[in-house]
Amino acid sequence: MQIVDPKTGEPMGAPSPQPGQSAGGNVDASQFIVDVDMSNFQQVVLEGSMHMPVVLQSWGPSSEACRTLIPVLERLAHEYQGAFVLARLNVEEQPQIAAQLGIRSGPDVKLIMQGQLYDQLHEALPERQMREWLGKHIAAPEGGTQSVEEQVQNALETGDTATARTLLTQLISDYPDDHGYRIDMAGVMTREGHFDDALSILDALPPEHRDGVKARGVRARIDFAREALSAEEIEAIGTRDDSEAQFQRALRAVADGDYERGLEGFLELMKRDRSYGEDAARKTLLRVFDALGGDHPLTVAYRRRMFTLLY
Repeated sequence: MQIVDPKTGEPMGAPSPQPGQSAGGNVDASQFIVDVDMSNFQQVVLEGSMHMPVVLQSWGPSSEACRTLIPVLERLAHEYQGAFVLARLNVEEQPQIAAQLGIRSGPDVKLIMQGQLYDQLHEALPERQMREWLGKHIAAPEGGTQSVEEQVQNALETGDTATARTLLTQLISDYPDDHGYRIDMAGVMTREGHFDDALSILDALPPEHRDGVKARGVRARIDFAREALSAEEIEAIGTRDDSEAQFQRALRAVADGDYERGLEGFLELMKRDRSYGEDAARKTLLRVFDALGGDHPLTVAYRRRMFTLLY
């Protein structure tokens, strides 16, 4: 049996087991992860895909990108609990199979079902995107574990910046070329008040990331945090409802990353007291819009509402 690419109709050759060789393989304790070679490729990948999906990961020890993908796919294989088999092919040790599959270098991930190639990747995506890619073809199990990115988000929502920092440190180590994680780390540092450390991270990014919308947003939060009253000072304001108190609450919200609450506060102040701080509410709205980026849903919604007030 051969793997057939449905797009081209071309067969993708695969070797049959050699006479006298075992069809076994090195299987981990979960039974869902198998190292494949000449002896078991036919059984595990081709014949096996007739019964359940097979994710064929071709990798090489000398490729850092390949190595970063290994723990992600292993986590998914354990999480899916038999919904697919992860077949791992070391292309440096099995060049004959790699050549027959047309694999020259990794990373290379193929999803094979019913003996056919359904989808493939040629890059090591972050865990969140790998989940999305796999989820297009295989239903995720109910009650599955969270991705690391989701764990980071949950930690931040509960104010546990220490856990978020630990998780991001691991993501940065696993995906050194994904600069988004470094920007996220700068955001955590900002929450903790370590502004100089956050700026150092941002300044070290390649220009296209350093000057991008996401990094600008963190820089803006640093500026807002330096201008805003501390949480203790905000608490001391109590129930005051004057313009200064409303402005400071909104500014603190933006500094904490709660953009919607901050934007709502500035907009309400704009309605009530345009003269406060020489139109400070409108000017700060514009600064937040720039930090979020013109296409951000909050920017689109609140800019429209601001223009309604103006005109």
